[in-house]
Amino acid sequence: MIKNIDLASVERLRALKNPHVTQIVEKYAELCEPSKVTIFDDSEEGKEYIKNLALERGEEIKLEMEGHTAHFDGYYDQARDKKNTKILVDDEKMGKEIITGDRNTCLEEIFEIMKGIMKGKEMFVKFYCLGPKNSEFSLLALQITDSAYVIHSENILYRGGYDEFKKLNGSDNFFHFIHSTGEMENGKSKNIDKRRMYIDLKENRVFSTNTQYAGNTVGLKKLSLRLSIKKADEEGWLSEHMFIMGVKNEDGTINYFTGAFPSACGKTSTAMITGQTIVGDDLAYIREINGQMRAVNPEQGIFGIIENVNPVDDPLIYKTLTTPREIIFSNILVNNKKPYWIGMGIDIPDEGINPIGNWKKGMLDKGGNKIPPANSNSRYTIHLEDLDNIDSNLNNPEGVEVAGIIYGGRDSDTSPPVLESFDWEHGVFIGASIESETTTATIGKAGVRKHDPMANLDFLVIPLGRYINNYLKFGEKLDKKPKIFATNYFLKENGKYLNHKLDKKVWLLWMNGRVNGKYDAIKTPIGYIPRYEDLSKMFKDVFERDYSIEEYNQQFSIRINHLLDRLERIELIYRDEHEVPNEMWKQIEEQRKRLNTLKEKTDKTIVKPSEI
Repeated sequence: MIKNIDLASVERLRALKNPHVTQIVEKYAELCEPSKVTIFDDSEEGKEYIKNLALERGEEIKLEMEGHTAHFDGYYDQARDKKNTKILVDDEKMGKEIITGDRNTCLEEIFEIMKGIMKGKEMFVKFYCLGPKNSEFSLLALQITDSAYVIHSENILYRGGYDEFKKLNGSDNFFHFIHSTGEMENGKSKNIDKRRMYIDLKENRVFSTNTQYAGNTVGLKKLSLRLSIKKADEEGWLSEHMFIMGVKNEDGTINYFTGAFPSACGKTSTAMITGQTIVGDDLAYIREINGQMRAVNPEQGIFGIIENVNPVDDPLIYKTLTTPREIIFSNILVNNKKPYWIGMGIDIPDEGINPIGNWKKGMLDKGGNKIPPANSNSRYTIHLEDLDNIDSNLNNPEGVEVAGIIYGGRDSDTSPPVLESFDWEHGVFIGASIESETTTATIGKAGVRKHDPMANLDFLVIPLGRYINNYLKFGEKLDKKPKIFATNYFLKENGKYLNHKLDKKVWLLWMNGRVNGKYDAIKTPIGYIPRYEDLSKMFKDVFERDYSIEEYNQQFSIRINHLLDRLERIELIYRDEHEVPNEMWKQIEEQRKRLNTLKEKTDKTIVKPSEI
C-alpha cells in the first residue's frame, strides 16, 4: 500500500499490470517518505503540471522569451561527480579506471542516506522509452525523483514510455532510477558531502542523492549509459557514446556516420557541420540487423554545453537558442530575464543571477577564486526536432545503416587531420587508442594525454579488454563493415594550429567520398590518408580557398617518433587491463614494425606523403 498517493495515480499504476513496477514504487515511497506520490502517463496535462511546478518551486525561472527557462545548480554541484559515482560489485574485476564499491556496503549506505529523504516533498514517477517506439533497439526506463526539473528535462530529452511499459506484460525488463536532491538550502542541495551516484548492475538500477546537476540526476543520460553497456555486453550489441549524423551525397541520398570524440575534441561541431543532417549528438544503440550495422539515438533531445556557442561557429544551434521554443538553460547568467553565456559573441553584463545567486563582476568564492558570470559547463536542453538540420530518421524504429565510424582525438604533434583504417580490426585498434590532450583552459596544465578508448572510458562497467573484444566480435557478424576513420583537428606547429576551424567539413566530405569509392588514398604505416590533388580541389569547391602543398605536407606527414611513443603508451596501459584480446597486441606490433621500416627506408623521423 502506497501512502499519500491520489486516486488518478493509483489507476495509472494499476493500468500497467506490472507487479515489478508496483513493488519498486512501494519500496521507495516507504523508504523516502514523500508527502505526495504522483504517477505520470505521457499526457500533455502531466507535462504542463511539471513545467508549472518547476517554476512554482523555484527550480526554474521564467525568461523573457517564450518557452525559455533557467535552472541553477549549486555552485559546487555543476559537473559529473566521478569520485562518488561507483559501480557496485561483489568480487568482479573491472579494471583500474573503473571506480567500484562493495555492493553490500554501498547499498547499506545509500539506503541509510535515502531514509526519509523526501519528507515534505512530492515523489514523481515517470516512464520513458530509450530509443524509438516499437523498436527492437529500444530499452525502457522508470524514473523516480523529487525534482520537477529532472522530470522536465527528461520530458524534453526522452520519448514517453508509459504505453510501452504496458507492452511488457508484467516483465521486469526495464531500468529504474531513484533520485533525490536531498535537504535544500536556498534552493540548492545542502548535503553535497553525501552526494552519491551508485550503479547497481544486478538490479538494473541507479541511486542518486544530494545533487541537482543533470549529469548526476537525469537517470536516462550517462547513468543509463552504464546500465545499457552492461546489457549490450550480455546480448551482443553495442551501447556507445557516439553521435549519429547524415552526410548528403550529390544524388540526394545520405550516408550515415557515427562518431566518438572525447570532450573538447570537436564532437558537436562535427555532428553539426553545415549542409548535413543530425540524428543524435551524444549516444547510440548499435545492432547487427541482417548483416548490417544499424544505429538509433536513445534520446530525442540535446543536453549540450553552451559555452562558445555563437552565430559564426554554430549558426544552427545559436538560432535555436535565440528563438521562441521550449529550452532549459542551466548555470548561465541571467540579466533582465535574458540568458548570457561565455563565448556567445556579445558582451556579457557585469551583474545578474547565476549559480552563486546574485552575482557581480569581481566576486570571489570561498576559496578566493573569481566567480565567472557563467559556468564553463553551462548547458542547454532542447528537443532535437527544433533543429533545422534534424534528420527524418530520428524516430525510425529500424534505425539507420552505418556507413562509417569516426574516432576523434586531440593532439598537437602526432596524428594527421584525417585517416582511414586498413580494415575493421585496425579501426577497432584506432578507437581503442584514442588520446585527448588537455588544454590550459580546462585543466590548468597543457599537453597531458588522457587515454579514452571509444570516448567511453568514464562509463564502462565491464573490463576494458572485454569491451574491445566485443567490438571485434561484432564486426564478425557484419556482411558489410563500415569504414573506420580517425580525426585530429588540433595539430600545431610553432604554437599555431595547422587546421582552420571549419576545415573539418573537407575531412568529412573526404571520408564520405571514401565510403562512396570516389577517392583513391595513400597507404601509410598508420592508415590511408588523402591525396593532395583531391584535397586541393575540395578546398576550392567547398571554401573557394587555395590549399597549398606546403599545408598538405605539414598536416599529413608521418611523425614517426611521436607515433612510436604513443604506441608505447597504449601498450603500457593495456598491459594492466583484464581480458585484452590478442588482436590488440598484434595491431601494436604490426604498426610498430611498419613505422620502423619507414624510418629505416627514408632515414627520417618526419616523412612527407610523397616520400612514403
